[in-house]
Amino acid sequence: MKEKIIKLLEESTALCRAEGLFEVKSLPFIELAVTRDETHGDYASNVAMVIASQARKNPRAIAQAIVAKLKDDGGLLSRVEIAGPGFINFFVREERWRGLLLEIERLQERYGTLAIGTGRKVQVEFVSANPTGPLHIGHARGAVTGDVIANILRASGHDVVKEYYINDVGNQMRTLGRSVYLRYREALGESIEFPSDHYQGDYIAELAREILSRDGERYLGKPEDEILPFFTAYAAGSIMQGIKDDLAAFGVLFDCYFSEGKLYENDGVMKLLGELQEKGHVYKEGDTLWFRSTAFGDEKDRVVIRDTGTPTYFAADIAYHKNKFDRGFDTVIDVWGADHHGYIPRLKASIEALGGNREALRIILVQLVSLLRDGKPVAMSTRAGEYVTLRQVIDEVGKDAARYNFLMRRSDSQLDFDLELAKRQSNENPVYYVQYAHARISSITRMAAERGMDVPSGENAEINLLKLPEEIQLIKAVIRYPEVIEGAAKALEPHRVTFFLNELAGIFHSYYNKNRVITDDAALSRARLFLVSTIGQVLRNALGVLGVSAPEKM
Repeated sequence: MKEKIIKLLEESTALCRAEGLFEVKSLPFIELAVTRDETHGDYASNVAMVIASQARKNPRAIAQAIVAKLKDDGGLLSRVEIAGPGFINFFVREERWRGLLLEIERLQERYGTLAIGTGRKVQVEFVSANPTGPLHIGHARGAVTGDVIANILRASGHDVVKEYYINDVGNQMRTLGRSVYLRYREALGESIEFPSDHYQGDYIAELAREILSRDGERYLGKPEDEILPFFTAYAAGSIMQGIKDDLAAFGVLFDCYFSEGKLYENDGVMKLLGELQEKGHVYKEGDTLWFRSTAFGDEKDRVVIRDTGTPTYFAADIAYHKNKFDRGFDTVIDVWGADHHGYIPRLKASIEALGGNREALRIILVQLVSLLRDGKPVAMSTRAGEYVTLRQVIDEVGKDAARYNFLMRRSDSQLDFDLELAKRQSNENPVYYVQYAHARISSITRMAAERGMDVPSGENAEINLLKLPEEIQLIKAVIRYPEVIEGAAKALEPHRVTFFLNELAGIFHSYYNKNRVITDDAALSRARLFLVSTIGQVLRNALGVLGVSAPEKM
């Protein structure tokens, strides 16, 4: 629907320009917004005001010219109005809304899939937590955000690869191995003064006990440098497997795991920095190498090789992102914690220095999660017996509730996650509210079948009988699902799908509570059965994009 109105506007504005009704160098990109007040129509456009700012003419006069040139030969619109300083409001004929229900029936699970990304190869890299400990709830929010962004992009026609970057190089890995080694010695009865800068979690002691149970005392008395690689590899491998298992339980599976270690093969990082140095983008001061990021808009230059001769994380990130684009991705999306905000300019600078398009790198920031229980903050301590890890949250509230709740707000805004609310089987719980709408529809169709009434096809349903204001409202809501996917794909905002589901479920529940679907009027019953079946299909499609189930019974 939206695309059709935009096309009418494009044709009309082009005609106005050709006839000299206003003068602009180029016509603007036309945006169409869903109106919040039905008295203002179904859609509204500010195109007249955008043109007016360039043409230096009265926006209402431009709006009047555009409306006068509209050629709605297909009878899409019931009327068009000009409001305020020059908004153009469009009222779509009710029968055209009803007719689009047939499109849902035709496409079924493909309704909401688009072709706007056809031919575009996209990588989404997310989570990428160091294999030094289990995933916490901050990682969980990033995990579902990246996963659903990938789902949305696939639904919009993009060729998507989901990737996990394993930071398996550097001091943190040596510290991990040494932490397990010291706990191993401790488990053998040795008194150890455990360093405060080593990993403290109980999982470290558990890994040490596993090694002791498997290999006994074979590592005692051997030089630390000789055996630490084993302890590091064992711990990293075990932790990484635990991370994969937790993510799988969360419904997150990756297409690719990329090891940081690959970047250093054949001296890859140093060779790349050498190339950048030859181009004047890297310079030396004493024993330190600097990337000239200020030349590309960063606030200061950045160290890539420390005076000790060791590369920084930033050096590896430059090499990694070059590798990404070398693999042919048109767009690279990184999902980061909000504390990495200051890292964005330097990484975009490195893309530009390498000859790439800095805008091809898109960064999604994910804010922290505040864990609550009945509205009260949960202490972030496993020792207090409270929940901090992804696995613990999944075990308590389930995958569906966990995923849905993490998507209830924009990723860059603070999120309160109430564990008790997430488990509650009531309208207060958003995921229950949406899933219950689908279960209700399933119940209606079962009841109809028991009475010998199958869900009719669109051809056999007299959809013109769907005339109630709440029916029209419901039809408009469900029809707009493809627009939601398109908007979410362009903005990389998965919460838009969650908001859509909340709204659709609310409208459906309100309709259900006021009206019987199966009535004494056979024709009306068939029309309403067809309507609710299309709603059920869209609920399944949208929940599927979120990685949340659509139960038939609750």
